[in-house]
Amino acid sequence: MLAMAAAATCAQAAAAAPAPEPLPVVVLDEARAGHFAGLALSCVGREYPNKISHRLEGAKDVAAPSKLYPAFYGCYDWHSSVHGHWLLARLVERFPQAPFAAPARAALARNLTSENIAGELAYLRRSSDETFERPYGLAWLLQLGSQLRGWDDPQARQWAAALEPLEREAAARLLRWLPKLTRPIRVGEHSQTAFAFGLALDWTRRSGDQALRDALVARSRFFYQGDRDCPLAYEPSGQDFLSPCLAEADLMRRVLAPDEYARWLREFLPQVPRRARADWLVPALVLDPEDGKLAHLDGLNLSRAWMLEGIAAGLPPRDRRIRALRAAAAVHRELGLIAVGDSHYAGAHWLGSFATYLMAPPDAAPAPAPAAATGAGRSD
Repeated sequence: MLAMAAAATCAQAAAAAPAPEPLPVVVLDEARAGHFAGLALSCVGREYPNKISHRLEGAKDVAAPSKLYPAFYGCYDWHSSVHGHWLLARLVERFPQAPFAAPARAALARNLTSENIAGELAYLRRSSDETFERPYGLAWLLQLGSQLRGWDDPQARQWAAALEPLEREAAARLLRWLPKLTRPIRVGEHSQTAFAFGLALDWTRRSGDQALRDALVARSRFFYQGDRDCPLAYEPSGQDFLSPCLAEADLMRRVLAPDEYARWLREFLPQVPRRARADWLVPALVLDPEDGKLAHLDGLNLSRAWMLEGIAAGLPPRDRRIRALRAAAAVHRELGLIAVGDSHYAGAHWLGSFATYLMAPPDAAPAPAPAAATGAGRSD
């Protein structure tokens, strides 16, 4: 209840007149990283409860999650298990001497074996079903692969080598899908294309997969470059964890050069102010964190925060909109982090990954521009 009261206060503050001073930036220190790592460690080996995504062709296909997915059977569902492993790898790289590092390495070593990944690959190839975890889970798998590829660590290299066949299968599935996808998927949940395209594009930079990169860039331009006046006022829906408008803008900063992106954003999100205000985008509020669908809105606040930062990073450094984007990001960041706890498994099995992505963004994603460069001039 205290967290809900704090969240309500923060949301009310965002809707009020803008504060003259920006909110202090919360840094990722070892203690906070340990909290996030603890959430992942408590679920990557926890098989139940479990919501499997599994098509039965017959009675022989009935099996426990750990039999279906020998590496990624925990954390309630496959994609949450995948990004739970990403969280552990990301935080151990950042804090190699932290108390959580040894148990995190043990969990990664236990699950990311060649044998387990071969079992995962066999599951993907067992039938003609190409829709499994597409695109969200496949994109997170690529993000895990990108993290392991970029981590200069002997164990990480072993895990990356073990994961590579599954990584390549995920990339191949996306590459087969893209030419057949005639429309973008503009929802606020797992099937959204914009967020998944962004994760996959980041992976192509590290893996060197030019074919997938070219296909993603072409589809992104085809789907999104002509968009105008995104209806941000209609967001969020009641169980979103991704913003359709902001995810699209966060994707397109990966596709367009800064000056071109600034012009595109002016037409796509004309609502973004040119003064340092946060009240133009009000955070979401969760009243029942035990409801797994309603708790999605806690993740929305976190993903909005990193998307707003990403949009700001994609603009020329003197663009006047940067301060408003960062002001809104700070409010969403503060409210989103309040919700990252272990009281309710509905959120605990996945919110730590979203918080980690916000506070320790992948190296493949552009870093935010220095705050000192955001004040004067304009390019929009």
